[in-house]
Amino acid sequence: MRKFLGTFVPVGCPPFGRVNFLPTTLLSGAALLMAHLPTAPNVIELASSEEAVDPELVSLPDPPRTERNLTVGVLLLTTVAALLMCAGLARDVGYAAGSSSVVELGDLGAVAPTALTTNAHVRASALLGAAGGLRYERPFEADSYRLVPVAGRTDVWVEIRVPERQETGRFVPPSSFDGRLVRMDSAGLRHRGLFDLASSATKGVALGGPERVWLLVDGETPDRMRWAVILSGLFLGFAVWNVLAMARLLKRVR
Repeated sequence: MRKFLGTFVPVGCPPFGRVNFLPTTLLSGAALLMAHLPTAPNVIELASSEEAVDPELVSLPDPPRTERNLTVGVLLLTTVAALLMCAGLARDVGYAAGSSSVVELGDLGAVAPTALTTNAHVRASALLGAAGGLRYERPFEADSYRLVPVAGRTDVWVEIRVPERQETGRFVPPSSFDGRLVRMDSAGLRHRGLFDLASSATKGVALGGPERVWLLVDGETPDRMRWAVILSGLFLGFAVWNVLAMARLLKRVR
């Protein structure tokens, strides 16, 4: 075996059998060079330096807590109001999103109270009473409304919508109705207070409580109540946005 500048060549072997080795002087030189290279900073030292308190940040004033608390209070108040509106529209949403089948009641003057179903879409016919009727209006609406009891009964009332310019002394109420049948105590926000008006119109005749008095809202079909679903969704989305905003404001900054 012969040695030429750190290369050992076995005697009698072809050139492709040659094995190369680094000389000892090169290895010692590399080790000496690595010993003089600068070492990397310690990870613990970097972490401790990052956690050091900056005096300029400490000197900054505290965040405005009064304004923040006022904003959170307003958001909380509007969230509660939005949820209350969703609760008030719950029956309207249930009627609009419920079954589209129509219940045929026939003559309202002869139907038994046990055959009536609350918050249902019904068709019926009736002769309305000439006495005891009420007329009222709603804000932002040009049409007027009449609340009239069924002839011979004080526990079933019908709300009729009278178009604008048709409210005259010669107005003849219809005798067939297609709309929503509900109890007076669950008629929703738009019909709140109708039971008190009906009680005052009967001139002392006992109605038996709002849970025993029925209201048929003529023309209020499920298709016309889709607005309740959209409005309830808007209020619910507004409440969720307020909750997320309050959580972001109250979150502790690290």
